[in-house]
Amino acid sequence: MTDATPAPAPAPPSSRVLICDDQELIRMGLRMVVDSQPDLTVVGEAADGDAAIAGVAALEPDLVLMDVRMPGLDGLAATEHLCAQPHGPRILVVTTFDLDEYAYAALRAGANGFLVKDAPAEEILVTVRAVLRGDVMVAPSLTRRLVDRFVLQTPASVPAQRSRLAALTEREQEVLALVARGLTNREIAARLFVGETTVKTHLGRILTKLGLRDRIHAVIFAYESGLISTGD
Repeated sequence: MTDATPAPAPAPPSSRVLICDDQELIRMGLRMVVDSQPDLTVVGEAADGDAAIAGVAALEPDLVLMDVRMPGLDGLAATEHLCAQPHGPRILVVTTFDLDEYAYAALRAGANGFLVKDAPAEEILVTVRAVLRGDVMVAPSLTRRLVDRFVLQTPASVPAQRSRLAALTEREQEVLALVARGLTNREIAARLFVGETTVKTHLGRILTKLGLRDRIHAVIFAYESGLISTGD
């Protein structure tokens, strides 16, 4: 009697993606890129914020690729609505390279990162997977442009924000400053002569103590609190 052939392991479930953009060609292009991957599935499309909100309720995607400038309810209002919901999807802002004020406001409202519309397919997939993992994939150059264009043009309540820094240890403040300068966890670890896991632990504590969502919001806080300035 021969042994039975073991059944193949079931494939892991695909992450569910909803694409929201008022331009059909943009939606089509993003769908082609996302659907080309076995671990990603486009479950729906939306042409404005209202349709995106309805699509999230009906389809329960893990991630929404959200345009910001759309007729009717724009991406900012839709992002604010979705981020206020418990257990909502992660939001990846689809924007032009110019990083308009709507995209910045969407991040402040709780979006999880930026995706540039004309990014190559490989970069789109890296960004989508990173955000689905819970990371924030914003290149340091884009982060600096974001800060220079918006954070530094907005009067910051530095005393109030700086008082929150007292919750951080000296090493945590050091890590936060390096994060705000655009260094990766690996680069911070090398700079401080510690392990990369230690840096991740520090960053997790920083986010928890300050009540911040993710890395990009930590960068914004570092500038608004006066911990570092654009000349640092």
